[in-house]
Amino acid sequence: MKINTLFILLISLVALSCSKSDVKQSKNPYLTNPVVSMTLNLNLPEYNPLKFPGNHIITSQGIKGIVVYCVSDDYYLAFDLTDPNHVPNSCSRMEISGIIATCPCPNEENSYYIISGQHTVEPDTKYPMQQYRAERNGNSIVISN
Repeated sequence: MKINTLFILLISLVALSCSKSDVKQSKNPYLTNPVVSMTLNLNLPEYNPLKFPGNHIITSQGIKGIVVYCVSDDYYLAFDLTDPNHVPNSCSRMEISGIIATCPCPNEENSYYIISGQHTVEPDTKYPMQQYRAERNGNSIVISN
């Protein structure tokens, strides 16, 4: 009897540890989850913009590239640049203007905030941008999933 109770408790804890955002993100039928693991050395000139809040850089990893945004000295965000609301194709790499990422595909009106990943007009009905972990470690930013 104790083993069954322990088993049920363990399963309950695992189920409760999943957040709503994890569940919604995993249900996106358009995107894969590529392995992302990179370290951005802030001592290198190409990553210098990330030393200042409000700046961003774009890397070549992920599905269509990753935008890394500096919120503050120790808080960074990283999102994939593929439009999460259709299958990746030749035009689905989003373009950045300020804090907005916009899909350039014809007949697409999808744009997202790169500080939240949410759709600018329909955040509750559209998939958000695919997010990666971004952590500052000394003079480096580690991006991973």
